[in-house]
Amino acid sequence: MAKTSVVARSKKEPKFSSRLVRRCFCCGRAHGYMRDFDICRICFRELVREGKIPGMTKASW
Repeated sequence: MAKTSVVARSKKEPKFSSRLVRRCFCCGRAHGYMRDFDICRICFRELVREGKIPGMTKASW
């Protein structure tokens, strides 16, 4: 879980567009972020396992 101050700082409008930091809205993680879902890979995996993301299932072959 990211610090509250880090999450608050990332929500502010950056001075330059290259400074934009995308964070997971669940936990605030910056790395492993998936733009299509706006969450990190860890939260994505948990939500898929719980069946909360429609159309996604755990792989089995």
